Amino acid sequence: MNNHKYLFNQLTLLIIALLVSVAPVFAQDGAAVQEGKTLFIGKCQSCHAGDMKSNSTGPALGGVQGRWEDAGKLHEWIRNNQKLIASGYPKAVEVSKISASAMTTFPDLTDPQIDAILSYIDAKASGKLDTPKDGAAGAAAAGGGSSQNNLMYGVVSLILALVALVLIYVNFNLQKAARDAENVKSAPSLPIYRNKTYIAIFAIVFFIIGGYFTTKGLVNVNRQINYEPTQPIFYSHKVHAGVNQINCLYCHGNAWESKTAAIPSVNVCMNCHKTIQKYGGPELKDRNGNLVDGTREIQKLYEYAGFDPAQPDAWDPSKAKPIEWVKIHNLPDHVYFNHSQHIRVGNVQCQTCHGEITGMDEVYQFSELSMGWCVNCHRQTKVNFNVDSTNGNQFYSIYEKFHNDIKSGKMDSVTVKDIGGLECQKCHY
Repeated sequence: MNNHKYLFNQLTLLIIALLVSVAPVFAQDGAAVQEGKTLFIGKCQSCHAGDMKSNSTGPALGGVQGRWEDAGKLHEWIRNNQKLIASGYPKAVEVSKISASAMTTFPDLTDPQIDAILSYIDAKASGKLDTPKDGAAGAAAAGGGSSQNNLMYGVVSLILALVALVLIYVNFNLQKAARDAENVKSAPSLPIYRNKTYIAIFAIVFFIIGGYFTTKGLVNVNRQINYEPTQPIFYSHKVHAGVNQINCLYCHGNAWESKTAAIPSVNVCMNCHKTIQKYGGPELKDRNGNLVDGTREIQKLYEYAGFDPAQPDAWDPSKAKPIEWVKIHNLPDHVYFNHSQHIRVGNVQCQTCHGEITGMDEVYQFSELSMGWCVNCHRQTKVNFNVDSTNGNQFYSIYEKFHNDIKSGKMDSVTVKDIGGLECQKCHY
């Protein structure tokens, strides 16, 4: 009997040790990719295509680590490419000729952050993070790549469940062997539906699982992730902001200087389409895969504008009717969000909240826009802190304590939460 107990205890300790040693590896890998995605969207996606396979303002990033023999030089390139080019490093000079636009420097990125970005690039380029946009998988993708973490948690939970079943089976057989050895008669077994212990266990498990999914469902009510309404005109952000690289602020200029991004007037659209009367871009398809006639969509614009292509000089802009676009992104009335504060002061890229907008034909809601989502962003996002008289936002020169902490090495950066980004009155009236 003692031998059985010894073996049982050793088996239990071995299984627990394996789980404890293996689980953090998966968790760290998933966390690194998630952090890399957040950093990529905020710092890289305005110039590089999110699929890692297409050229945009900058080249496709898929396989970038394999194209650089020295990982340290790649880190230097990302931090300050101009300095590396000036040093005459051959690979830097070669890459600088790929695009006419100079790459932005990121001196604030640490080595672990750069490694996280590169991990995300590799995972995205290899297709490991590709999930359908519809249904629950789409919600996971829109929520920030949590599908990989969910898979890891599911695998660990399955392993633990199997371990529990094995331990229950071993324990049952050990008890039976002990009773047989001592000639102790077992109590008559009851069917499961009459066994109070089993009934209690099933009830507790049911309420825990049911409560979790019920709460999860209620929390997501009205968050509108993947909400993609049919618009009066098929306007492709992929064609305008992606292929033709029209700056977001050309149409949504209010985002630079006011609370709302606003919707461009018909006259703004006509600045281009008074001349561009036929569509000649890439093939357009709606969310159901049906072909869309781009030229017909331009004609719909003319109907709102009251414009006759045969008589362009006779057009009267004052007679244009507003297009009744369907609003996609909605925040509760008690929440204050200022676009200019984020875009102009915080240097937040549009893709951080709206997803890979340059790759969307019909726009859908990418982020959940929940309080927790915003708070997590404030915890992670570094402000453009004033570090000397020439660099950074000069407004932050008044934060004497943070300057002293940075000089003494207590802090290496300042996040939004450090300057009051988690205070309730920042976002709520």
